[in-house]
Amino acid sequence: MMCSNRFNQVLAAMILASTAFMSQLAFAQDGSKTATDSKIRNIDGVAAVVNTGYVTRKEIDDRIAALQKQGSKLPDAATLRKTVLERLIVEKIQFQNAEQEGVAVSNKELDKIIGDIAAKNKLTIAELKVKIAATGSTYDRYRQMLRDDVIISRYREREVEGKIKISDAEVDNFIIDRNREVAGAGRATRSTPAAKGEPEEIDVAQIFIPVDASAGAGAQAAAKKQAESLLREARGDVDFLQLGAMAAKDNPKIKFQELGYRTPDRLPQLFYEAVRNTGSGQLANAVVKSPAGYHVLKVLDRRALVAGAPEPQQAAPQESATTPQNIMVTQTLSRHILLRSRAGLTDQDAERRLAGYRDQVRAKTADFGELAKKYSEDGSAANGGNLGWMGPGDLVPEFDQAMNRLQIGEVSNPVKTEFGWHLIQVLERREAQLTLEKQRQFARAAIRERKFEQAYQDWLRELRDTATVKIINADDPAASPR
Repeated sequence: MMCSNRFNQVLAAMILASTAFMSQLAFAQDGSKTATDSKIRNIDGVAAVVNTGYVTRKEIDDRIAALQKQGSKLPDAATLRKTVLERLIVEKIQFQNAEQEGVAVSNKELDKIIGDIAAKNKLTIAELKVKIAATGSTYDRYRQMLRDDVIISRYREREVEGKIKISDAEVDNFIIDRNREVAGAGRATRSTPAAKGEPEEIDVAQIFIPVDASAGAGAQAAAKKQAESLLREARGDVDFLQLGAMAAKDNPKIKFQELGYRTPDRLPQLFYEAVRNTGSGQLANAVVKSPAGYHVLKVLDRRALVAGAPEPQQAAPQESATTPQNIMVTQTLSRHILLRSRAGLTDQDAERRLAGYRDQVRAKTADFGELAKKYSEDGSAANGGNLGWMGPGDLVPEFDQAMNRLQIGEVSNPVKTEFGWHLIQVLERREAQLTLEKQRQFARAAIRERKFEQAYQDWLRELRDTATVKIINADDPAASPR
């Protein structure tokens, strides 16, 4: 939940998602020995040639089977097969590039990761090997698949993080806006608009519906229709970024972001042309088409850019309300029990389990910390679920809002976030001074987090565009043995 090293987050997610892996093992185990032998004898037809490697039709079949087993809502068979193939192609490209760049995982590192996975599933290494063997696979193959996943994650982390640039001006603007919010000004307080002809900065937000430039007319039309529908909704009495969040929840491919204050030359030319005459708080008149997809744009604010303005630390006292400075914030000490979203655990089951823990704590028949140690599925479990002192914005919004509604000692109802289901208890609150140095550290981490997803998608498109890919026959499943 905290802004931290992204690879550690990815690696932790891999370990904590191991229950889903065990579910996939159980899926493979359901077949008979004859079915398993048949799979082994199955002839893999090549679906796509990717640079010097290839993706087989059986790889597509196996990935689809795993997705179906998870019980997720899936598109029609043809669309699903095309989507899975594209995902496997991009993974193959990433792995090939990572190998060329010398990204590697030592046996010692891999042993530790597997040990953590076994421990999370309450298994010994010997028991894990038995589970793997029961699927018709081998422990060596499992190790290789896991090694490949970690290599791709490390390569992705290195390449994408290096492309993210954060200027001092962006940090200053982030802190200024945050100070306004803490002071209660929020977005109702607008900056001084630029006089006609004077330089200015524009704060633009977008909801982005990606579609590949090579996609067929049907896919292009569907993406445009969705973008135009979102533009109509945005014209109503709704929060633009919340609308983006709702759209992204329905379709994870949709992205939304606030670009922050930028001078016109730092905005994409297409964006600036669309909002050139758009006032603060207003939407661009039409959806913007780019090579990457369709964009719904809103101008959140426009402000004058004062040439030769003093550094923030030198600002005059009367400007302090909109200048980075030491501020007081309310920090909350809380703990939680987390049940991660995974295959085999429905929302109803997670909510019911947490409600049971809540009732035990409220009835004083169980201690929250002891329940967290026993049942919580994250790194805070060993410490009784204690998350430490957290300030505004340190936690994901759903968690933050639920926590802020609680009195000291109170236990929440089950709360769902992107990480899973939580039960929260507030232990203490205090007023603390957030120094300018801490604010800048937080601002850089928050801006980096916000920029990462867009940089990641741009990087994937670049990898895909520069790779040599030939689709051969992806529509048919792997040939069945006779």
